[in-house]
Amino acid sequence: MRNFIFVYLILFSSVRLFGQELECRIVVNSGQVNQTNQQIFKTLESSLNDYVNKTKWSDRVFEENERINCSMFITVSNYESDRFEANIQIQSSRPVFNTSYESPIFNYKDNAFNFRYQEFEPLVYNPNSFDSNLVGVVTYYIYVILGLDADTFTLQGGDEYFEKARNIVTQAQSSGNQGWAQETGERTRYELIDNLLSNTFREYRLAMYNYHRKGLDVMADNNSTGKQIVAGSIRLFESLVKRRPNAFLIQTFFDAKSEEIQNIFSDGPKIDVVKLKESLNKVAPFYSTVWNQIKY
Repeated sequence: MRNFIFVYLILFSSVRLFGQELECRIVVNSGQVNQTNQQIFKTLESSLNDYVNKTKWSDRVFEENERINCSMFITVSNYESDRFEANIQIQSSRPVFNTSYESPIFNYKDNAFNFRYQEFEPLVYNPNSFDSNLVGVVTYYIYVILGLDADTFTLQGGDEYFEKARNIVTQAQSSGNQGWAQETGERTRYELIDNLLSNTFREYRLAMYNYHRKGLDVMADNNSTGKQIVAGSIRLFESLVKRRPNAFLIQTFFDAKSEEIQNIFSDGPKIDVVKLKESLNKVAPFYSTVWNQIKY
């Protein structure tokens, strides 16, 4: 009996030491579907939550309070037999040092999310083959979330996760499912991961690191210095815009950050917001109404 308890405690400790990385809330919204029996959507939602939150996605050690907060909101627009037509909204955030604030990292809606699923079907990811578009898309975004989070703590720290996401894209190329192929003018999962791993978009990843690790994380102790570094991080996008106007990654950055940037520069120690707004309107003119609200 004592030996059993000893083994149990070792196993319990190991589970806590190598705990899962994500604290992810997945919602399946079937409000657009004219379906009397809603049970399959509830089962899908429960299975996805178990799959994402109970799987160990990396070798990194995460304490309970270090798990990455994220969400996936799946809206089903059509359902017939085992075929689902849907879109998926993905959001993630990371804590800012010495505060209770969570900074938004990723906020993206993928409209090309069609898949097959039968109730109680096991959700299993095989890195050597592409067996399910449902599992493939969800797993792809898990690795994007992990990679972006790692990039905010270590310069280009997300490489290993982005490579895993790219592996899924490679496996999915011949599946015929939408969103995986390289398509001119289309913002696909292929383009997102290709851009993240391309040296052409190096300013994005440098900005992610500087903005969060050198900027936000020092603001609690030195608000003025932190704000200056955040502003400098935004200016990094100017050279990227000159080289690649309307870059996909710039859009994703400001989709997540526009409200936060407005709040940062509307309070606290003053900096030259005139130059900042000029820079913001150069790199993200699609949020000009938000930048105009920076009055400080």
